[in-house]
This record gives sequence, structure tokens and C-alpha cells, in this order.
Amino acid sequence: MATTVGEIVKVLKAWAPLSLKESWDNPGLLIGSPDEPVDKLMVTLDVMMGTVDYAIEHGIQMIVSHHPVIFDGLKSLRTDTYSGRMYQKLLAHHISVYSAHTNLDSADGGVNDVLARLLGLTDLKGLVPVAEDKLYKIAVYVPESHGDAVRQALADAGAGYIGNYSDCSFTAKGEGRFKAHEGTHPFIGEIGQVEKTAEERVETIVPESKLRQTVQAMLAAHPYEEPAYDLYPLKNAGHPFMMGRVGTWPTPEPAMDVLKKIKGLLHRDALSYAGDTDVIVRRVALLGGGGAGFIKLARDAGAQLYLTGDVKYHDAQEAIRQGIVVADGGHFGTESPVVADLCRRLEQAAEEQQWHITCETDPTSKDMLHYM
Repeated sequence: MATTVGEIVKVLKAWAPLSLKESWDNPGLLIGSPDEPVDKLMVTLDVMMGTVDYAIEHGIQMIVSHHPVIFDGLKSLRTDTYSGRMYQKLLAHHISVYSAHTNLDSADGGVNDVLARLLGLTDLKGLVPVAEDKLYKIAVYVPESHGDAVRQALADAGAGYIGNYSDCSFTAKGEGRFKAHEGTHPFIGEIGQVEKTAEERVETIVPESKLRQTVQAMLAAHPYEEPAYDLYPLKNAGHPFMMGRVGTWPTPEPAMDVLKKIKGLLHRDALSYAGDTDVIVRRVALLGGGGAGFIKLARDAGAQLYLTGDVKYHDAQEAIRQGIVVADGGHFGTESPVVADLCRRLEQAAEEQQWHITCETDPTSKDMLHYM
């Protein structure tokens, strides 16, 4: 079966929650409706006129981009402008656009994890703290006959993870009391009578990012018409979301050799750099896109080389002062690897959900900057 824009958006939000976006950013469903059907999908870094024309020609109904197709607030929509004509075409052909930007930069498995995997880095750590996935405790009261079903529903929804352990919960037995009134349909007992029944208190922990889906799963598995449950915010440290990565380079070697390999892996015509290229590189820091403001942080994280994009003259000067090699792989070069990976993940999700859709990467996508 085909699916809808809204169903694909749910998957994308689960991978890269909008709560991870920077305050100035504008990710989300920016053009179209969640109710539109989708059987052809395309992923791109940027939505440009060539992207839109290709989508129209090939019957693509949804575009997923990294950079938001609408960034600043619109004050007019004129079709005698480049952007206005592009928006007009998208709307006229019912092509929806969803953008995942800084939320995908900070998400696990996002821009920076893909780039780190491409470089072969291991022992990865985050570079720039962004947010923490706060922890909650959920406690639900359930008849003993349905305890296992509710525990399984909680685990399947993503609750009950403590470190590398899953399906963690605690159960205490007790007695539940209630009286059903007119208009109710009690699972146990009679209307107008106080009922006593053997129940279990099942409790577990759940990250805030999965709280809503966990509660929904619990309610679906619970036999009661009105389940009793409690939610408690916890002081325990939650999972940290970080922008950028620091990892171990496959083999210690001079920075110049590392730079040559990075240039090849990113398929760059040119790779600008600054710093001592004779230094032996053991740890590499990276931040896809424009991350030149974190040169000192990369050095403090133990990296001998920092890969990012949009490096300016004085950024290079700062790298030399800090004693770290900085490499400018370009904004496009350091972010574009996520496009194919995102398409692959969407295809995998479609297979799991039994959606009959196709996903392709934008063949018109290219670096805006050219080199002579």
C-alpha cells in the first residue's frame, strides 16, 4: 500500500525530534498536507528549481530536504521571484516538502554520525552539547491477567532502557478498588458496586522523546476503559544529544595523509586546510556544515584534526594558534553524505511498515560553490 505524508513525517520526527532544533531554525513540514498520498519520495540537501522540476517530471509527491525550503518568515509570495515560482510549482503539483535541519545535525544517526562512519572513525563521542532527553517514570495499575501484555507494550514503545539493558521494569502486587457508574463499560465488576481486584503496579522509565508513544501503547494494551497511571519527571541524567563527533582515526598517520584521504572520501575537487600537516593524527573531530566556531572545543576534545565547512581566514588563524589542523570539506561536502543514508533508512522503514513506496536521491543536487 502507499502511505501519506503524515506517516512519513512521524518516522522522520522519531529519528530527528523537532525538540533538537536550534531556536533560529525552521524544520518540519513546510509545504503540503499530511493527508497527501505518497508512493514516490526524494531526498535532497537543498530544494532548488532543478529539484522541483525533476520531481514534477518523475511524479515525486514528497521531498525530504536537509536545508529548510522556507527559512525566514514569508512576507509575500510573488511568482516573479525565484522562490515564489518554486513554491508555486510545488503547490500546483501537490508536492510536499519536509525539512530536517539542525535537529538532524544533533540526532543520533544523523549528519555527523553518517560523516564519522564514512571516515571510519571509532570510539565516537559527541562534540557540542545540545540537549538532554529527560527521563520520566511511568507507573500503571493493571489486572494481573494483563500484566505481561502491558509490560511488552511499554518495552516495544521504547520504555525500559537502562544503559545496555532493555525491557527493564518493576512489578508490585496489590489490590485495586473502583466503582463503575452509569454509562461505563467495566472490564471487571458491575455498575454501581465497589469492586476489589488483584492488580499489579508496573513501573519503568521512558525518555521524553518517546513518552507520548509509550503512553499510547500502554493505553492500547490495557483492558480497562479508564486505566490509572502516573508520570513522574526524574532527576536521573537522560541521553545527551550532541552536535559534531570526535573519534579515533583508523591508523595514526601524518595529517597530510589524513587530509588526502578525507578529500577522496568526500569527492572534493579541492580541500583547504590550515595547521601543521606533519603532526600525527590519532583523533579526528568533525561537524558537518558550518562548524568553524568550535575549533577550540575540538582541540580540547583531544583531536589533532578538525573537519568542518565554511572555514574563514581568521578561523584558520585560530586553528594555528590552538595547535590543531582544520580542514574545510565544504558545507555541501560534509553534509551531503546524509542524503543517501536518509533515503536508505526511509526505504527500510517502508519495508517494515509494508508501504509500497520508492525513494531516490536528488540527481540534480550539487555544491553551490565551484572551483577553478
